[in-house]
Amino acid sequence: MMKESKLTNFQQRHIMDTMKRGDSLPLQCSPTSSQRVLPSKQMTPAIYLPPILAVRSHLRPASICQAKGAYSREPFKPQATRDMEKEKRRLQNIFATGKDPDKQKRKPPPVCQEDPAPEPDRFEELVKEIQERKEFLTDMEALGQGRQYRGIILAESSQKLREMEDIDHKRSEELRKALATT
Repeated sequence: MMKESKLTNFQQRHIMDTMKRGDSLPLQCSPTSSQRVLPSKQMTPAIYLPPILAVRSHLRPASICQAKGAYSREPFKPQATRDMEKEKRRLQNIFATGKDPDKQKRKPPPVCQEDPAPEPDRFEELVKEIQERKEFLTDMEALGQGRQYRGIILAESSQKLREMEDIDHKRSEELRKALATT
C-alpha cells in the first residue's frame, strides 16, 4: 500500500518507525530529510457570529425541563379489562360445583363425516384435458398463433393418450383376473 501511495523511501521508513513505536501517524512528513517539521501555529482570527449562529450547548437546564412538565407523569387510570359481574358469577360456580361452566359449554362441534365425493376417474380427467388442449389449439389457430403451439399441444396430447392406454391396460387386466376367479 505504501508503494502504491508513491512515498519516498525516507517517508516509508519514517512511517514504519512511528508504527513500531506505537505512536500515531504523523500528519506531515518531510520528503527528503530527517528534520521534523513543526506544525505552524497560525492564529485564527476571532470571527464574530451573531447570537443565533454562535455555538451553544444544546442541553437545557433541569429547571426549564421541570417547568415545561417533562418530568411529570400521567396519572394511572385503571381500566376494567373484563366484565367483573360475569367473572364473579363464574368464580361462584367454580366454588359451588368445582367445575368451570365455560369449559363445559365449549365442546368442539361434532365433525360431520359425509360420504366423500367419489374420486374423479383419471381416465375421464385425461379425456377432459385432451379436449381442453384441442379447444386451446383451435382458439390459437383462429388468432393466427396455431403454428407456435401445435407441436406443444400434440406432444402433451400424445402423453395423455399413452397414460390413458396404460390405465385401459390395467383395467382390462383387473377385469380378466376378476372373471377368472369367478
